[in-house]
Amino acid sequence: MALASAPSIAQPTQGSGCPPGLVTAIRRAVRERDDWVQTAQRVAAEVQHHLPGPRMLTSGERQGDLAGYQCHLLHSEADGAFSIVAMVWRPGQVTPIHDHITWCVSGVLQGAEYEEIFALRRDGTVLAEVARRVNDTGDVSGFAPPGDIHRVRNHGDGVAISLHVYGTDISRLGSSVRRVYGLPVA
Repeated sequence: MALASAPSIAQPTQGSGCPPGLVTAIRRAVRERDDWVQTAQRVAAEVQHHLPGPRMLTSGERQGDLAGYQCHLLHSEADGAFSIVAMVWRPGQVTPIHDHITWCVSGVLQGAEYEEIFALRRDGTVLAEVARRVNDTGDVSGFAPPGDIHRVRNHGDGVAISLHVYGTDISRLGSSVRRVYGLPVA
C-alpha cells in the first residue's frame, strides 16, 4: 500500500485556553474506560453539551494562516489520556486523506467543514469514497479506528474553527495522524 508521510501542519501551539468545565466533562467520560467507539460517543455527548464558542481563542489565533490550517493545543491531560486542540481553517484549506492513531471527536465552533469519508478496497490498493457530510457550526461528531479514513476542508468563504479531542497526548506525539494515504480514489 503506497502511503505518504504525515502532513506537514504547524505544530500545536499553546492556545488561549480551554473552558475548565469542558476539560472536567471529557476527563469524566474518558475515565469510564470503554472501547474506543463508546469513548468517542461519550466524549462527543460531553463536547456537544459544553461546546465553547470561537472566542476561546485570541483574535490573532482566530485569523488562521495562509500557509495552512493551524492547530492550537488547548489542553493535554497529564496522564496522556486525551488532548484538546482548536483548528483554524482559512477558506479552501484541506487535509490530505488520512486516518488517526486513536479515537477523535470534533465540534465546529465557526463556519462549516466538508468531510469526505473513505474505505480501503481491492486489497488495500484503492480508496473508495463511502460518505460525505457538511459539519456546520454546532455540529459534533466522533469516530474511532478502523473506519476513520477521511479528508476535511473548509469549503466556505470565511474562516472555520473546530475543536478536536483526541484520545492521546498530541503534544508528545506531534499529531493525531497515523498515516496519510496517497492511493487512488475509485
